[in-house]
Parts: sequence; C-alpha cells; structure tokens
Amino acid sequence: MKKKVVSLLTAMALTVVALTGCGSAAADTTDTAAEAAEGTEETADAEAADTETADADTEAAEGADMSSVKAGFIFLHDENSTYDLNFLNAAKAACEKLGVECVTKTNIPEGQECYEAACELADAGCNFIFADSFGHEDYIIEAAKEYPDIQFSHATGTKAHTENLSNYHNAFASIYDGRYLAGIAAGMKLNEMIDNGDITADQAKIGYVGAYTYAEVISGYTSFFLGARSVCPTATMEVTFTGSWYDETAEKEGANKLIEDGCVLISQHADSMGAPTACETAGVPDVSYNGSTASACPNTFLVSSRVNWEPYFEYAMTCVANGTAIDTDWCGNLETGSVELSELGSCAAEGTQEAIDAAKADIIAGNLHVFDISTFTVEGKTLDSYEADVDTDADYTPDHEVVVDGYFHESGEGFRSAPYFNVQIDGITLLDTAF
Repeated sequence: MKKKVVSLLTAMALTVVALTGCGSAAADTTDTAAEAAEGTEETADAEAADTETADADTEAAEGADMSSVKAGFIFLHDENSTYDLNFLNAAKAACEKLGVECVTKTNIPEGQECYEAACELADAGCNFIFADSFGHEDYIIEAAKEYPDIQFSHATGTKAHTENLSNYHNAFASIYDGRYLAGIAAGMKLNEMIDNGDITADQAKIGYVGAYTYAEVISGYTSFFLGARSVCPTATMEVTFTGSWYDETAEKEGANKLIEDGCVLISQHADSMGAPTACETAGVPDVSYNGSTASACPNTFLVSSRVNWEPYFEYAMTCVANGTAIDTDWCGNLETGSVELSELGSCAAEGTQEAIDAAKADIIAGNLHVFDISTFTVEGKTLDSYEADVDTDADYTPDHEVVVDGYFHESGEGFRSAPYFNVQIDGITLLDTAF
C-alpha cells in the first residue's frame, strides 16, 4: 500500500470498518509499566483519577445484586488462539470476582452460527451476552432485536451508535497507546543494537506480521512504529499480511520472510505463536501482542501489550445488575486498566522501563498523543486534515474531521470505540496488499 498510497488510501476507506481484535495472549500477563516520575503532578493526578474510577466501580459492584446476572460469552476460536484466550481469561476472572455464572461458547464462526449461539445463551437464561470478533456483529445485532430484554455487547464493532438499540453495545480500548509504549521498547532495543555495533543506524528495520489490511491493524502497526521511532529516529518498518487471524504456518513464514529481508526486530497483529517461535529460532527480538511469550521464547521476547477486558466485563455486568444503561460505545484506556503491558523480557535494553514509564505518564496527562501529526508525514506532507468514516454508513462515506489540535483523534477520543486510523505514513512499506 505504501508503494501506491493514493489509490490505496481510497481502498482503505472501503475497508476501515472491517475490524477485529487479535494477538498473542497469556493467562499470567500483568501490567508492570508503573506510573513514571514519582512526585510529578502528572503522575499524581493520573493516580488520583485511577483511584477515583476504581473506587466508583467498586462501590457500584458492591451495591449490586450480582446474583441476578448470568453471562454468556461467544468466542471465535478457543484457548489455542491467543486472542480468544485473552477474552476467556478476562471473562472467567470478572465473573468469578463478581460471583456471576459464566457460560462460554467457543469456536463460533462469523456466520449464522453466531446468531444461533446467542439465541441458545438467551434461552438458557443469560441476560448479558458478549461476542469477541468483528464478523460476529451482524448476528449479535440480529439476536439483540430478537431478545430486546437482554443486553448484548460486542468487541471491536462499529454499528451500535447507528443501530440505536438500547440493548446493543460496542466496546474496545485505546490499544494504540499500549502498542506505542511497546514500540518504545522496540526502539530502545534498536538503539542498543546500533550502539553495540550489531547493526548500523540505517539497518534499524522492524518487521511486522499483520492479519489483514484493516483499520485496526493499520492503527496498531502505525502506533507501534511511531513509538519505536520516537526513540530511534532511523527506524523503518516492513509489514506483511497473512490473510487470517489465526494461521501459525503463515505467521511463521511471514516472520521468516521479514527476517530474511533484513528486519532485525519483529512484532505482530495475529493470533498464533508462529511469529514469536520463528524469532526465537532465528535469535531475533520479538514484541508479541495480548500477552507475554517469555516462557516459550526466553531469549527473544521483549514486551507485549494487550487489552485487559476485565474492567469492561465488570462494568457491563454491574450495569445489568443495577438496571442502568451500558454505554453505547465504551472505550477503555491506560487509566481504566484496560490497556496493559507485560513485564519486560530478559533481552530488553537498559533504561527501557524508565522510558516506558515516562511516556505512559505523559499519555495519561494528555501531554503526549500517539498520532501527533508533527511526528509523521504522508507522501512527504503533514497530515493537517483527514475525514474518517466514523459513523459507518452503508456507503462507507468519510464523515468526520479527526485531525484536531495537532493530532489524529483515534478511537475513544470523542468518536466511536473501534479504530478507524487507516492512513499509510512514510517510513512503513507494505510488502503485499491482498488482504
């Protein structure tokens, strides 16, 4: 796409709404990106806001009769998919914490089977039903219309704010913030490799294994790249696509292709262990997604970002118990604990945690914006205006100016919760665009 940016930007506008989440999760992922710069006003304010939010959520949950809630969850794959595992773990943890009965349905395709699964859950007494993949959305909407007294939620969807159903909701998180922070870890590693003489500055090339050329993937690899380049200005990136959210063979082949092409560090937006294990075999540092891969890749794992779905599940199920409205478009962030980083791997460069902490504090304080237009160009020019397809009408018509106050306002910043950043910026080369 980078090679033919004008025509491809038009094409991307037609696919921006085709979103889904994916990644590489682990059950024991924890956020160790501690609040930076102790004693600063920004950190103190962020911690205070975090505490107030947590206290309010706790009070709401404590005052609710959670015994009235039965939750049903629909997953595209099962625990073998790291993306679905992240949702499964969060659902089980939230239900256990709140004392809610949890019913799960795994390996539900993005077709009529999803509608049937939702109806089965509704008929089984579930009054909160959640589905985790973009292609489930139309079928969950169909079920929501069939069962108006049951609350339905969907991850990464785009239609809740235009369907106007009181019992249908979309949810996501500002994972671009987490990917940016993970990118800082990558940039620090590149700098270390340059300083050690392992590579030259112009060899600081990152490889990225993506699933599809969808807005969520574009937003993800762009934010990761911008994080890396914020500390390693000579960084460039090559992206390859597999055409599947979960294909271990294709993901491994994609990583190996990038390594053979001179990429010295790899990241991904795909669900299997294909890319991380390829990196471990080749001795190439790897940034995974949705959970640590340190146990399988002890020598090359660098860091991972993930969406923590527990805060949303707790919030939505508490709303059901209290009879209060669930947000139509809910977007968690670093402050709500919905965006997290894993512990750093053993190969992380010295000073990485401090750099991540400082950037995290600046993001929370509003002093740093991931898509600051002064930090990138498109065909050599500043992106000073951009209309995005935020309302997702039938013609996919761009309808909102999203470059305001010097930065591109991505999901959760006044518009819908699902990502819509689909701009191809300079410094990133796409190796294929078939998907």
